Amino acid sequence: MEIVITEAAAEKIKLRTEGREGFLKLKYDTDGCGCAVNGVAALWFVSEIEDTDIAIETNDRTIYVEKSKTVFFDEQMKIDFSNSSNCFQLKSPQQILNGHMSLVIKEKTD
Repeated sequence: MEIVITEAAAEKIKLRTEGREGFLKLKYDTDGCGCAVNGVAALWFVSEIEDTDIAIETNDRTIYVEKSKTVFFDEQMKIDFSNSSNCFQLKSPQQILNGHMSLVIKEKTD
């Protein structure tokens, strides 16, 4: 799997995660979607990674993806940021996987 982060997206990620310790994760979020095969791609900033996460090196930083969820993503993807809609976008040469993707900060709770 190859992921490219555009300059605009890299700047927004840096701005929103500045001063925080953690990892960027491309999540296939199925909460509230009905079943495990129905989900939506989301960007999460997490304090810890899971044993089942795999590291994907990008042109900007490492992104983690749940190994079992890689089937829901394309082989080549780009994370971009749209100023007009003020959100991230996950695209591939074949499709737009999520045109209105947020960056969710998942704080560790004790």
